[in-house]
Amino acid sequence: MSTSAEPQKVPSVAGTRGAVRSPGGTTNTTGTKEIELSAGTVAYEDTSGDGPTVVLLHGLMMDASLWDGTVSELSAGHRCLAPTLPLGAHPHPMGADADLSLSGTARLVAEFLDRLDLRDVTLVGSDTGGALVQLLIAEGDGGRAARVGRIVLVSCEAFDNYPARVTGRTLALAGRLSPRLFGLFMQQMRLRPVRRLPVAFGWLTRRGDAATRRWTRPVMTRPGIRRDAVRTLRAAAADARRLAGAAGALGSFDRPALVVWAAGDRVMPPAHGRRLAELLPQGRLAEIPDSRTLVPLDQPERLALAIREFVAARHR
Repeated sequence: MSTSAEPQKVPSVAGTRGAVRSPGGTTNTTGTKEIELSAGTVAYEDTSGDGPTVVLLHGLMMDASLWDGTVSELSAGHRCLAPTLPLGAHPHPMGADADLSLSGTARLVAEFLDRLDLRDVTLVGSDTGGALVQLLIAEGDGGRAARVGRIVLVSCEAFDNYPARVTGRTLALAGRLSPRLFGLFMQQMRLRPVRRLPVAFGWLTRRGDAATRRWTRPVMTRPGIRRDAVRTLRAAAADARRLAGAAGALGSFDRPALVVWAAGDRVMPPAHGRRLAELLPQGRLAEIPDSRTLVPLDQPERLALAIREFVAARHR
C-alpha cells in the first residue's frame, strides 16, 4: 500500500431463532440485529465493544457481508457496525412511501446513527456506500454529519460517475423495467460466467464471486425487494445530479478523511480518488494493489490496516 501524507471482540449471538430485544429498540436474531427506522426494518451487524466506533456502508445490490473480512480484522479493537441498506440485497422490503433514492438512503444512515446514539463515528463507504457518505456530508447542513468524526471513502462513485461506468449503468437501464421483468433480467446472475462479465461484477472483484452470487438472490426470489431495487434505480438520474453537486461541500468537511482506492480500478477512476483527497481539507490518499473496486472483498486485511492506522492517529 502506498500512502501520501497530503497525497476486546464481543461474540455475536448466533444460532438463536427467537428475537431478543436489546437497548435502542433493536432485535437480535441469529447474530444479526434489526432496528425499525422510518423507511422500514433495517438489519445490521454489530460487534459491540468499547473501542472506537466504525460504521461501514456497502453499495448497490450488496449487503453487509461485503465487510465480513474487514470487520474480522478490525473488531478486536473497534466497535464495528455494518447495516444492510435498502439497495437491492436487503432482507426486509421497505415501506411503500419510503424514499429509496440515494439522498433518502443517506438520511436513513443519519437516522441509524441517531437512533443508536453513535458518536465520533468513523463512517466508511465503499462503492455506492461512498456516495452515501458524500451525500450525508453535503446535504446534512451540519446536523446530520454531527455524529461523524472522520470518513473513509473506498473506491466509490463520485463526481459524474454515478451510476458507475458499465456496471452501474447497465443496472440503471434494467431498472426501467417493471419489477417483475427486472427480476427475470436478474435471473441471468445465477450463472457464474454472467456474474463475471464487466457489465455485472467482473470488474468489481477478483475474488468475491461467492458473495456476489448471494447478493443477487433476494431480487430473484422476493417481489418486495425487486420493487425496492427498481425504485432506487429509477432515481438514478436525480441522484447523479445530487452527487455531482456534493463535491462542492467536501471542502467544508473539517474533520480527518482517508481516501482508499484500488490501484488501476476500471470502474471508479483512480483520478477521482486523488481528486477527492485533494478536495477534503484533511484528506489523504492510500492506494491498494491487487484489487478491483470492491477492496473489502479483494484485500480486506490491507483495508483494515489502513482504517486501523487512520483511526488510531485520532485517538493517540
